[in-house]
Amino acid sequence: LGVKGGALPTFANCRLKHETALKFQTSRGLLIIMKSIAAPCGHLAYASLAPRRAVRSNKQHSQTSYQAHVSKLNTSAKLSHARQAAASSKFLSQSCFLSGESRIHMHRAAARSARRVLSVHAGLLKEKLKVLVVGGGGREHALAWKMSLSPFCEQLFCAPGNPGIAEEENITCLKGDKLNIDDHAAVVSFCKENNVELIVVGPEAPLVAGLSDSLREAGFKVFGPSKAAAELEGSKAFMKDICAKYNVDTAAYAVFDDAEKAKAYVKEQGAPIVVKADGLAAGKGVIVAMDEKMALDAIDDMLVGNVFGSAGSRVVIEEYMAGEEASFFAITDGKNVFPLVSAQDHKPVGEGDTGPNTGGMGAYSPAPVVTPEIERMVVEDIVQPTVDGMAKEGVPFQGVLFAGLMIQNGHPRLLEYNVRFGDPECQTLMMRLQSDLLELLYAASSNNLDALEPLTWSEEVALLVVHATKGYPGSYEKGSRIRNLAAANAAAGTKVFHAGTDTDAEGNVVATGGRVLGVTAIAADVRAAQAAAYEGLDKIDWPEGFCRRDIGWRAVARLDE
Repeated sequence: LGVKGGALPTFANCRLKHETALKFQTSRGLLIIMKSIAAPCGHLAYASLAPRRAVRSNKQHSQTSYQAHVSKLNTSAKLSHARQAAASSKFLSQSCFLSGESRIHMHRAAARSARRVLSVHAGLLKEKLKVLVVGGGGREHALAWKMSLSPFCEQLFCAPGNPGIAEEENITCLKGDKLNIDDHAAVVSFCKENNVELIVVGPEAPLVAGLSDSLREAGFKVFGPSKAAAELEGSKAFMKDICAKYNVDTAAYAVFDDAEKAKAYVKEQGAPIVVKADGLAAGKGVIVAMDEKMALDAIDDMLVGNVFGSAGSRVVIEEYMAGEEASFFAITDGKNVFPLVSAQDHKPVGEGDTGPNTGGMGAYSPAPVVTPEIERMVVEDIVQPTVDGMAKEGVPFQGVLFAGLMIQNGHPRLLEYNVRFGDPECQTLMMRLQSDLLELLYAASSNNLDALEPLTWSEEVALLVVHATKGYPGSYEKGSRIRNLAAANAAAGTKVFHAGTDTDAEGNVVATGGRVLGVTAIAADVRAAQAAAYEGLDKIDWPEGFCRRDIGWRAVARLDE
């Protein structure tokens, strides 16, 4: 292997089939050979020489010693630096003697080191890319952060971004005065002028507005569905019709634009029943009516009172489904389906799942209710038939499908689709993902998912708690100052994703939205992740904020069973 500075054992056709690493003691220290988590047949990802002083008890292994031997990567080896970063990440996640905080910082250090290794791997990505992420919430913070760690990321722009994203390495935020994402021609011009090669559209609104179409017509690779395909989220009636046509198991439904006819249907069906605004309503357009009056009031609000504007000019009334809700995510290039993992959101604003629905007050991944068998059923019976159906309809779906599920007695049924990563679920997924996100999204945008190896995920649990402005999801004050964010980010295994923040004239971070921060932690189990997330959140000085104190309660209860 020829590590510079000393003679090492030689290996003939060395492959690792089951081990994640081989270790050989030499006169100069410990030779560590890492297995590539993405390479077939266990080809080597990299080799490094750890100094003798680093080979001690687990508790003595430090960030300094790890970075020392990562920096000695064999730069003459013919290796893929994308897979080196992924292998480094797996080594970090499996090193129980490293704190969560160290894992996050070392992952970044390993990625930086891997960027220095020349790639001769015949993979999808051979050169570094410039990337634009569209959006400025917690989801986009997580996506931008994760892609910025890729050795293939030359530069990443985020429009409009937020103060948290702006603090990440190698990321430039473009506020509305620099780039208006609603002006499709301006976005196209920016990408041309700055040689952007991949655009990742985060929120649903620009997808439904057709930003992906404008960019693809200009010749760019885009991760995100077309305007027509985005109707899977943009119109609940469209989604239900597709599911009915292609035999995807979902609730019985009817569609109305006349309030009196809608009310007559509710009286015929009885309660409980679900009333949904057909269009986009920021996660608030679903009313689970446990009695008839509640359903009739919801119909009046949407069709007569126009509380959701044009989004509520048509309503979908559905069968009430009992069970436990969960989320599952899959990437598709229009034909191939690449399963990701599960998560569980907490929609109601109050503890014990009480109060009005929100965009999500917290989440964790994985969701224990989504067993391997349920995951198989979701992919084979829900996601793949939908992808095949959309292709047959002439509107192939390319991007991420977020399936909201209701699970009862081991059987999943589809509640609804979203055409983007969930927020706050995305943040928990990115904390667990060990493979190269940039490579994954580029493959999807290139209709080339079948060229990728299976993804690798941390077996640990990631949990996020939303720190929201008091008054949310109703009216709330804007502009309150948030202090002590650095202390929260410094907590072991914790990262704070910004969702609704900005800076004032003095450069202070202030709250500008309802859901403002997502304090996220990763740990060995859900109870430890929950404790770490709340420990980080409690370090933040923001009297105008509040949170639910029971995020993860279902999974914690399962630990006690």
